[in-house]
Amino acid sequence: QVQLVESGGGSVQAGGSLRLACAASQLNFYSEHCMGWFRQAPGEEREGVAFITTGYGSTAYADSVKGRFTISQDHAKSTVFLQMNSLKPEDTAMYYCAANRGCLYGLRDRRGYQYWGRGTQVTVSS
Repeated sequence: QVQLVESGGGSVQAGGSLRLACAASQLNFYSEHCMGWFRQAPGEEREGVAFITTGYGSTAYADSVKGRFTISQDHAKSTVFLQMNSLKPEDTAMYYCAANRGCLYGLRDRRGYQYWGRGTQVTVSS
């Protein structure tokens, strides 16, 4: 049973940085799985922000965060990180970590993400 626990959220001024972490239990990062960060703001749909394949480290980003956010992983600790720089007020949202065992449907397709964390709030003030 895969469990995901996010941490690192908080409140920051525009232009600041935050580093989120997602600890995954019962998921071997030395095998090929997909991990993703999603976010959802009030009144908006949940969107994929950043993705990584655990086995090879391939990454993908939403256009809105490309160049500002970086996803990475620690294989030994089965942990995924999201470094968020140059934060903007529009980045304010609940951020969720999700896991796709075996990368079913591919890296970006939400259908494959069966396991979800409870989320961590990120608030960016102007």
